[in-house]
Amino acid sequence: MSSYNFKETYSFAYEPWMESAILELQFFQGKKISDIPAETKILAKGVVTTPLMAKIGQVQVNEPIPNVGMYIPTGLLDRDMMQSKTFNFLYPAGESVFSPRYKSNQAQLTALRQFLIDNPAIASFKITGIQSPEREEGRNSKLGYDRAESLGAYLYDQKVVADSSKITKNARWNDWFDFRILLRDYEKLSTQRRDAYYNVLMNGGLYETQREQLSDIPGFAAVSADLFPMLRATKVEVMARPVQGLSAEENERLQKALQGNGMNTDLSVIDWALAGETAPRLEDKEKIYVKMTELFRTALPYNNLAVVKMRQANRSISKVERDSLLYKAMVLLRQAERIETSPYILHNLGQIMILRGEYWEAYKKLSDASVLTRKEDFLKVNESLRGALDILRGDYKLATLRFDYDYSEPKDFFNKGLAYYMAKNYANASINFEESVLANREYGYGYYGLAMVAAASRQTDVALIHLAKAIETNEVLYQKALIDPVFEELRREPEFFEIFKSGSTDTER
Repeated sequence: MSSYNFKETYSFAYEPWMESAILELQFFQGKKISDIPAETKILAKGVVTTPLMAKIGQVQVNEPIPNVGMYIPTGLLDRDMMQSKTFNFLYPAGESVFSPRYKSNQAQLTALRQFLIDNPAIASFKITGIQSPEREEGRNSKLGYDRAESLGAYLYDQKVVADSSKITKNARWNDWFDFRILLRDYEKLSTQRRDAYYNVLMNGGLYETQREQLSDIPGFAAVSADLFPMLRATKVEVMARPVQGLSAEENERLQKALQGNGMNTDLSVIDWALAGETAPRLEDKEKIYVKMTELFRTALPYNNLAVVKMRQANRSISKVERDSLLYKAMVLLRQAERIETSPYILHNLGQIMILRGEYWEAYKKLSDASVLTRKEDFLKVNESLRGALDILRGDYKLATLRFDYDYSEPKDFFNKGLAYYMAKNYANASINFEESVLANREYGYGYYGLAMVAAASRQTDVALIHLAKAIETNEVLYQKALIDPVFEELRREPEFFEIFKSGSTDTER
C-alpha cells in the first residue's frame, strides 16, 4: 500500500461571513465524475477574528461614537483638565432618605460644592445607590435606587447641580464590586489574607455562594463590621473641568469677525486658537478654524479643521458622506503638512488611513509621529493606536510594549488586555480586562475579554458569567458571541444559550 502526502498553501482574503462558516475538505475518488464526495472532513469551524476586536476608532452599532484625531493644542489649556472625583454619602441601616446631618455627609456636600465651583463644566454626574449585605438592608435593589433618587432630588433642590438632565441614577445590589474596592485600601489585612478575599471575589461564583465562602475566611466578622456600614451609601461620581477661554469682550469681537467679511481683527492667532479649543460643538469649532485659515498661515487651523471633519465622518450614517468628509480631512492635513512638520498631523493622517483600512501606510505615519516628540500625552494616544495595529498585524508581544502608559479609558485597557490575551499571557490579560470593567462597567468588552480568558482556562462557569454581562451591555457582542470560535467548546454547554435568552435585546423583547 502506497502512502501519499500533498502539501499546498492557500490564502483567502477575509470576509465577515467567514466567522460563522465551515471550512470543509471534500475528497473525490475514481475517474467517474460525481458531485458527491467519497469522504469529507471539517478542517475548521469559523475564523478566529479576535485580533479584529482591537479598538482603532471604528464605529460600531449601539456603541458610543469614539473620538478620533488629535487637535494641536494651544498650550494654554492643560489637555488633562478634566477632573474626576467620587463622593460617598452614608445612610442609617435600611433607610433611603438622604440626611445632610448624618455622619460625614455635610463634609462630603461641602467638598462636592467646592469641586463644582472649581470645575463648573460638568461632563457627567453619576449617582449610584448601593446597599450592604446586612440583613437590615433588605434583599432587593429598591433600597439602593431609592437612595440615589433621594440624593439626586436633594442636590437639585439645593442647587448643588443646576441642571437635573446632567444627573444619571442607578443602583447596585447582590454585587461585591464596591466591597472589593473598599478592600483595596483596608489596612488591617495581611497580603495573604487579602489574596484569600480576592480569590473568592474573582472566582465568578454566585453572590450568595461567594458570601458563604467569604464568611469562612478567618477574621471576616471583623472585616464586615468595619466595611459593611460604608456600603450603606450612595456614590456620586463627577467628571468636570474648569471653564476657560476668551473674555466676554474678546468673545464679542470673535463673533463679529465670524459674521463679517473683513480680514482685520484685534484677536491674535492664540486668541483664535483658544476660542477653537474651548468651543463646545464641532459646528462652532469648524467656523472658527475655517476663518483662521483665511487669517493666518499656520498649520494649526488646517490640522484642527481636519480633526473636526474626521469626527463628523464618524458621526455620519451615510457612507458617501463619511468618505467625502475623510477625503476633505486628508486634503486639509496635506495643506498643514506643507506649512510645517508636526507629530499631530502625521498621527491624524495615520488615523484616516486606519479608517480607510490602509493599515500598513497608517503604521508608518504613526511611527514617524512618535519620533518627532517625547510629549507623554501625545505618545499615550499615538503609541496606543500603534499597539492596536500591532494586534491586527499579529505582532502581539510588541503590542504589549506599546501600552506602557497610565490609562483611564476602558478601550485602552481592553486593547492592552487583548494584546496579552493574543500573546497567551492570560494573567496580565485578565488584569487589564478587569481594569476595563472597573473603568466602565457598561463597556461590555472588558467582560467579553474576561470570558475569553476563562474559556481558554476551561473555567466554564466563570466564562458564562462574564459572557452574560458582556452581551447584556452590547448588541455587537451579543451577535459575535453566538458565532465566535473562541467559545466553540462553551457552546456545547446547555447553559450557553440560556444566557442569550435572558440577555435578549430590547428589540427582541
